[in-house]
Amino acid sequence: MGTQLYLGVIVVALFATTVTNAEIKVQCGKGFVSITWKIPLRMRRYADRHFLGNCMPSRFTVLPRGEGKAEFNYKLDDCNFKRLVKGKNLIYKNELTFRPRPRSSPAAYVYPIECVYPISTGWIPPFLNPGAGVAGGRGGLTFHMLLLNEQMTAVAETNVIPLGSFMPIWATVEQKSHQPLLLLMEECVAASTPELQANSNVYPIITNKGCLLDSVKGNSRFLPRYYSSAIILYLQSFKFGLGEEVYIHCKLLAWDPEVLSESKKACHYVKENERWELLDDPMQSSMCDCCSRTCNTRSKRGDEWESNGFRHTSVLGPLIIMDPLQQNAHNASVVSIADGK
Repeated sequence: MGTQLYLGVIVVALFATTVTNAEIKVQCGKGFVSITWKIPLRMRRYADRHFLGNCMPSRFTVLPRGEGKAEFNYKLDDCNFKRLVKGKNLIYKNELTFRPRPRSSPAAYVYPIECVYPISTGWIPPFLNPGAGVAGGRGGLTFHMLLLNEQMTAVAETNVIPLGSFMPIWATVEQKSHQPLLLLMEECVAASTPELQANSNVYPIITNKGCLLDSVKGNSRFLPRYYSSAIILYLQSFKFGLGEEVYIHCKLLAWDPEVLSESKKACHYVKENERWELLDDPMQSSMCDCCSRTCNTRSKRGDEWESNGFRHTSVLGPLIIMDPLQQNAHNASVVSIADGK
């Protein structure tokens, strides 16, 4: 054990003196990335300790002068690329790392990789283009919230949801001529009534200014955005109100996409990493750490923005969550699943 740790320290020191001479070339293509990383001679024997995300080099060759060349040719769906939306751009982020020590130890070297693509509305079904569906207005803005079908190709045609299946809940704000906006879900609860009362029995879904609590207890999560002004909550159905009418109440917030904080965020718990992750920039996930306690509700931009009334409360339902064994015996009517406010 002592020898391994000693070797690890030596490797880190060697790499620190040679990394400034390393050559890294990145080519972002349509749905893929090609990266060439020139490795100094004395680091060549550690070829298997260079990574793109969680991917090893797809090819490694020795150059005429003895240096190594690591090549990474992967799709953007591979290697744990993080996808986020900023304004009119779709951004894929990852890191090149050198890890001479066990994976649980910090990387000795990190080089950020970023591929930026302009968003094309043709990438997604037209109905997901902000502006579709039943709407509610607030502060000069128009908000929408509705339930998608299981394939997320259209609006759901039924309000009967099998227990344990997923409910894609889509929300958006029409930007119109307004500056770019980021839509956040500050709080969501399930209740048995279309209006919340002080004594209402509720099931918390999103709490603590944007923390998806149900991602800790179940497998719910936020899906990657196609537009900053829209968000999809991929909610796993629950036992609350089983067999009865259930309504989803959400507090929506249209916010400045450049100003995220503990009080303005969309966070879900990633069980594989055993930590909370920020939807809109996983590299800044530290602002989600407060989801395990109480998040700071104050913001430097709060007074300026919140006084303009960019909040809206939406209600989705009724939904009827059924145990699959009992669903055939239930004669539920099909209703429109859209925000009625």
